[in-house]
Amino acid sequence: MKIAIDCRMLGSGGIGTYLESLLPFFLKDFDCLLFGKKELIQSVIPEQKTAAIVVDCNIKPFSLKELFFFSKGLLKLINQCDIYYTPYCNIPHGIKIPVFSTIHDVVFLDIPSLTSRIGVMARKFFYQRGINKSKKIFTVSNFSALRINANLKLHNKKVIVTYNSVPKWFTDKSENISKEHFLLFVGNIKKHKGLHTLLMAFDIISKQDDKLKLVIVGNSENFRTGDDSIKKLINSFPNGKILFTGRISNEEVRSYYETAKLLIQPSFYEGFGMPPLEALYCGTNVVISDIPVFMEIYKDFPVTYFHCGDSNDLAQKIQNSLDKDKPKIINRVYSFDRTYNIIKKELV
Repeated sequence: MKIAIDCRMLGSGGIGTYLESLLPFFLKDFDCLLFGKKELIQSVIPEQKTAAIVVDCNIKPFSLKELFFFSKGLLKLINQCDIYYTPYCNIPHGIKIPVFSTIHDVVFLDIPSLTSRIGVMARKFFYQRGINKSKKIFTVSNFSALRINANLKLHNKKVIVTYNSVPKWFTDKSENISKEHFLLFVGNIKKHKGLHTLLMAFDIISKQDDKLKLVIVGNSENFRTGDDSIKKLINSFPNGKILFTGRISNEEVRSYYETAKLLIQPSFYEGFGMPPLEALYCGTNVVISDIPVFMEIYKDFPVTYFHCGDSNDLAQKIQNSLDKDKPKIINRVYSFDRTYNIIKKELV
């Protein structure tokens, strides 16, 4: 069986990592046509797999060119395959073989205030178009499956929960890593990520512990949401209390996970929520909001929940967790081996 795989989102955050982690399994079991940035694809596929056809494609996902002017030459190659798999829900016009797509969450439909009315309409169009053109749809949690069903028309199609997992470079544990006196936040500052709640809690804690710092993985100049209260809160802290890492490598991200006292994930909404899982596998305790998806995903993990949106409760839970022993994870509840096997079962 030959499978065409859209690799254009490699290197683009969580979806790119999700695909990168699954590619070795696809390459082992299928003849593959991979299209996207050729250099990036070749940098992540196993060297021993040389049979895969790699086609360079710079057409952006969710673009007019993808919808109306997709490469005819590439479409011909795709349609010579047996099935088409994409780690997201953007599907080029002209694909005639069975499509299997992925919707990780529908946050913009559940929280329309995150974008403009046109932005909501555009996302709903692409989500629904993805469903209409797909034989089956994958997602990463039961919560997301429920929300997809609530917001979109499935037309009796299946939504299959695959879950997510940590990439391989998180699973090789380092020993004897010393903890440093800082809290870690990984994510952007869109309202549903809850950074405002964390900053308020950090302000409470800082009055009692002036040496504790907050490290935010990302670039401060990219943290623009139109929410001036976030900017004012960040600027209200003394210089050096809140640190932005800038764009960093996977190895550097892992180092921050390993050396942080705690990872804080104060989200109001997630489709899965990867940072807590990554932190736990790096030997760092986590404090997370008690939203439904976290209650689902982390029910079997040694996590600390706080009342979502309650900065006072978060401050208390952080203080109570700063000196906890490293978390012990006995069983791998999630793995990309398991994720892939769920997907493969639906493809064949």
